[in-house]
Amino acid sequence: MGLTIEQIRDILPHRYPFLLIDRVTDYEPGQWAKAIKCVSANEPQFTGHFPKKSLMPGVLIIEALAQTGGIALLTEEASAGRLAVLGGVKNARFIKPVVPGDVLELECRILRRLGTVGIAEAQASVNGECVCKAEITFALTDA
Repeated sequence: MGLTIEQIRDILPHRYPFLLIDRVTDYEPGQWAKAIKCVSANEPQFTGHFPKKSLMPGVLIIEALAQTGGIALLTEEASAGRLAVLGGVKNARFIKPVVPGDVLELECRILRRLGTVGIAEAQASVNGECVCKAEITFALTDA
């Protein structure tokens, strides 16, 4: 079960240039989500990061992973209509660079929930190779 960009926009409040997932390929509400982001040379961050060697900033990879986790949380019926905000990032590791032309495969799995707080493990891959992994904390708030 996947989600189109229109369905993603119905769930997440992010808009250009900060909506960083293009499609959700599969998910289980409240448990996990998988998404993709097609990295394009036309994105605004590449004008300054870096002009001679375009690299996707690590912070944007983390944000794309967080948005994937937001889909996992906000597709759960009890959380519908809420807002999932980034509460923290632990143990982030950037293993390989992400460049224009890459298809970033994003996966976020909710490990535990404590009331309105969720803790997840997240991983980004390109062509099946891990490029980034982190533990992400979310807080659910009223929109």
